[in-house]
Amino acid sequence: MTSMLATDAEQTAAPRPSLETWARNEPMRHVPSAEWMAWKLDQDLRRRIEILFTAFSHLPSDDARKSSVEVEFRTLCRAIDRLSEAARHNRVNHPPHDLGDRIVWGVNQAVSSLNSLDPHLIGRRFPFHTGERSKGEPIYGALLVVIQHVERVLTLVRTIDRNVDEHLLDGLVKLETPLRPQPIA
Repeated sequence: MTSMLATDAEQTAAPRPSLETWARNEPMRHVPSAEWMAWKLDQDLRRRIEILFTAFSHLPSDDARKSSVEVEFRTLCRAIDRLSEAARHNRVNHPPHDLGDRIVWGVNQAVSSLNSLDPHLIGRRFPFHTGERSKGEPIYGALLVVIQHVERVLTLVRTIDRNVDEHLLDGLVKLETPLRPQPIA
């Protein structure tokens, strides 16, 4: 029979697991980096939105399709605003009322919000003991909603401008040695 003293129990007790810290947690593979999300919005989506808005702005005001496309553009503006709010939790100045100016303003605000994020922390999960979700997941979700709204606007604009897909794909491939203008044969 062994007798165990109180000091022996303290020495044989298992060490407590250390609590997780946000900075030491592994990056989440399903959430892209904040830098990529800012690039996607600033370069790719901004260009697409500008092309779609150009086709919309050439539509006559008495056209029946104009109101449905305008509603979808305003919905896109709200999605961009939600992305900006997800990236930064404070509100900024009031947006302009004109639709074209509001789109440009909203994209600029969202890009600046995404660029202000800490790239080392945004893609990491919160420690398990805090019970909170990662900040990267709602931001990426809001970006996916913006992409979905751009696709909805594209579907409506295709009825206005049949060549909108050509405009969107223009410049996608750049030849190092372009073909000569004279016919080969």
